[in-house]
Amino acid sequence: MRLRPNRAPADGGVPGAPFAWTRLVGKVLAHGAWDSTVLGAQNVPATGPVLFAANHASIMDGPLLYGVTPRPAHFLVKREMFEGPPLKRFVGWALLQAGQIPIDRSRGDRDALQSVLAVLAAGGAAGVFPEGTRGRGDAASVRSGIAWIALQSGAPVVPVACLGAHLPGEPRRSVPPVRRKLTFCFGEPFTVVRAPGVPGRVALAEAVEQVRVKLSGHVLESLQRTGIALPDDEAADELGLGEMASDDVPGGTR
Repeated sequence: MRLRPNRAPADGGVPGAPFAWTRLVGKVLAHGAWDSTVLGAQNVPATGPVLFAANHASIMDGPLLYGVTPRPAHFLVKREMFEGPPLKRFVGWALLQAGQIPIDRSRGDRDALQSVLAVLAAGGAAGVFPEGTRGRGDAASVRSGIAWIALQSGAPVVPVACLGAHLPGEPRRSVPPVRRKLTFCFGEPFTVVRAPGVPGRVALAEAVEQVRVKLSGHVLESLQRTGIALPDDEAADELGLGEMASDDVPGGTR
């Protein structure tokens, strides 16, 4: 039985494996406190590396998605969630026990992204909200952190639509009413491949656009399928995935 608590991964290392009780808490939140439906779970590879790319409209997207993913996953979480007053530090401690990875949103934080790569290299599952912001959740913009990870790892990317937690007219940072119906749609996996001879900057830009098109298309299809509406507020910087330089892509040149 593993008793030693998880700590934040250092220097791009592998984060600690999620404790079973944290998955239980996530499931209770998703299916007890709220009424969550999961669609497309069969699209998630049962083994091997997988990278979840999810839209981001509610402050509850992260913990709820953690509870409904078919496999335990290590998500990038803004560093501010691990610091501050005692209650916030307790939340941060719980996030670490869930195997989550703190990311400094004031910079690219290559160490955090390297930790995601380490998870994938070990055959695990990781998750990113590639919009880098919490806003409408339509994935209209995608920052380059996840594209860099996808290019580096070659892991299949599974788009995820998180719907229902934040609806039109509701204030930002509000928690959805208890027992609201929420839907999490997992799309078909795709891979991001760098064509031979393509400069790093071009390859990264093409990868960003591919992830944006795939995720936004999946969100739109999921909205049409479920009839759920997205909020119409503007984005608020929530995750802050830094833009990755082109020379972070192997062989890339500025």
